[in-house]
Amino acid sequence: MMVTGTGRSRASHGAAITTGIARSALNPSKGREGGMRIYAVVAAVLVAAMMQSGCVSRSSYTMAVADAEAAKTELEKTRNQKTALDQQVKTLKELNAKLAADAELYSAELQRIKESRDKERGSVEGRTKELEARVRDLSGQNRRLQQEYEGLKRVNETLKATVARYQKELKERQRTIEAPGAPAVPRQPVTPAPAAPKPVAPAPAAAPVPAGTSVVNINTASASDMALYLGLTKDMAEKVIANRPYKLRGELVSKNVLPKATFDVIKDKVTTGS
Repeated sequence: MMVTGTGRSRASHGAAITTGIARSALNPSKGREGGMRIYAVVAAVLVAAMMQSGCVSRSSYTMAVADAEAAKTELEKTRNQKTALDQQVKTLKELNAKLAADAELYSAELQRIKESRDKERGSVEGRTKELEARVRDLSGQNRRLQQEYEGLKRVNETLKATVARYQKELKERQRTIEAPGAPAVPRQPVTPAPAAPKPVAPAPAAAPVPAGTSVVNINTASASDMALYLGLTKDMAEKVIANRPYKLRGELVSKNVLPKATFDVIKDKVTTGS
């Protein structure tokens, strides 16, 4: 098909106008209606160009169709990009809402943990002060008990020394005191028979002296008897007499009359007469 120079110029001008209109009409915000409008405009321009020129070269027509296809392809690509971007925006909005909810939840949990920590810290501090006071109290009691123990220890040493001294004195006294023998009973004097037939009555016998193996009554015995038969000193014997009466032998110790060591030696030789 042959065309004149004027026709070719007009056809080229029409194709350029068609391409410019098609490209300028590619606006993603118009959607599907914009795409249909572009096709209508392209078709109208092509028809107008053909009417003006009367005939169009195949190359110009092919170029116009290729431009239209390119515009269509670019439109579809842009539409797909817009759809993907819309989906991304939706996804980001949902993610943002989820992150905001999580942030609020974490903030509430953090506040609860802080309050719980403050409460626990107050409880621990109170318990710590209570335990410190208890430790101070126990330390004071320990010091007092230590002092009492030291005092009792000194008293115990003193008592041990006193008992040892008494035992030594008792052993020395036992060595020096001679065991008393049984006193001789005096014989009754024999009165010669008188010449007269009247008999003479014999003289009364003397009171017998208690034997060395006799039990001494601590409620009635004299100081000399206790010294003689029990081996007590004069002071001890007089102290026994001063603290009479006794109901039990053990009162010699409970009344602090005699040391226990001395009492243990004489306890089988004394009685209260009860």
